[in-house]
Amino acid sequence: MNIDDVVREAEQAGVELVAFLYVDYGGITRGKLTHVDHLKSRMIGGIGLTSAMLAMNMLDQLQPVPEMSAVGEVRLMPDPDSFRILPYQPKVAAMMCDQIDLSHRPWAACPRSFLKSIVQQAEEMGIEVMATYEDEFTLAVKKEDGTYVPIDDSLCFSTAGMAAGNPVILDIMAALKAQGIQPEQYYPELGHGQHELSISPADLLTAADNQIRFRETVKAAAKEHGMAASFAPKPFVDQAGNGGHIHFSLWDKQTKRNLFWNPDDPNHLSEAGYQFAAGLLEHLPGLVGLTCPSVNSYRRLQPGAWSSAYAAFGKDNREAAVRIASTFWGNEEKSMNLELKASDSSANPYLALGAIVAAGLDGIRRKLVPGDSVDIDPAKLTDEERGKLGIKRLPASLQEAVAQMEKDAFFAETMGELLFRSYKQVKLSEHAAFSEQAVEFELVHHFKKY
Repeated sequence: MNIDDVVREAEQAGVELVAFLYVDYGGITRGKLTHVDHLKSRMIGGIGLTSAMLAMNMLDQLQPVPEMSAVGEVRLMPDPDSFRILPYQPKVAAMMCDQIDLSHRPWAACPRSFLKSIVQQAEEMGIEVMATYEDEFTLAVKKEDGTYVPIDDSLCFSTAGMAAGNPVILDIMAALKAQGIQPEQYYPELGHGQHELSISPADLLTAADNQIRFRETVKAAAKEHGMAASFAPKPFVDQAGNGGHIHFSLWDKQTKRNLFWNPDDPNHLSEAGYQFAAGLLEHLPGLVGLTCPSVNSYRRLQPGAWSSAYAAFGKDNREAAVRIASTFWGNEEKSMNLELKASDSSANPYLALGAIVAAGLDGIRRKLVPGDSVDIDPAKLTDEERGKLGIKRLPASLQEAVAQMEKDAFFAETMGELLFRSYKQVKLSEHAAFSEQAVEFELVHHFKKY
């Protein structure tokens, strides 16, 4: 769509306010709104945003990044193709924004611009990346004392869990479809009040935008039913954690063939697919600093928790960080994909998806080999056995993950100096802030913010 198309659609739909949205390093969706009467001019000139906002951590504590202070401004410039009328907010629409500096160039610290740069790298290799998130979330109700409890204590995949979540799940699906997002599979998960809903894959940029729409939609629909929805990686210490698994595949831009598909391989995975997996595994210790980027993430990322605490890959191995997913019968080639399980929804999807694909492309460029496919839970192997297979334990804390990012030169080179430095500063501040508090403080803040 162009600017005039957006304005026309907004006016015809009776929209009064349009939100210009962005996502910060803490994975929090933020933004500003304009009245529809000023929409065209704001789409041309953007909406001003102090550069300090990207130095805010998830507790709204401003970090000392020289380029992100009280002095300086960037502009929120909306993507017209991302325009959606919000079915859960009367007379409100939203667009996803890039952050543009005052010289009219993408700001070096803008997460969405970072992802677009990775998309361009893939395109220069003749590749289009398709991806989608497979999100788990917890539905809870608020008690009189202000604490939250799951809506039920049903069993995994049980019809009792389906019945408990049915009204809100149906509203979520309807609202997603109204925004052009196709729901695929749904079921109640292992944790009490926990549900999983998958959506159809899309091109990389749209997949990141859809992850934001998905999270906002689920939380809004739950609120309408007197519930709270949380994507926190570990909302309750004694319950299963919420993952945000990512499925992705590579496609030849000219032939439109799935570059991961090889019918003659035992796993049906192509050489490029193995190389992509090898790139992920090589950079995964630092990569989780972007895909599992909250303090709360590391309560989930534990051995034996089906959260993939080891840098391993395998066919349908749900304790391996990279899973070769089984294809759908009758649709084998199109459905061939890899899944990254070491991921959750406290992430900024533009940074997470961008870094994942950059790591995979690095594996293809360097023709890396991932080693042997693992058909056992890595936690059940001895240290010696894991060592022989090259299987590494992933970081056990956010601080360790950031240290791995610093250790691997790939991240600073790929993200650029300002984005890498400022992201690292924000993440270390979150580690420091929560390490000074009791676990209850961590759980409350992550439950409410995600």
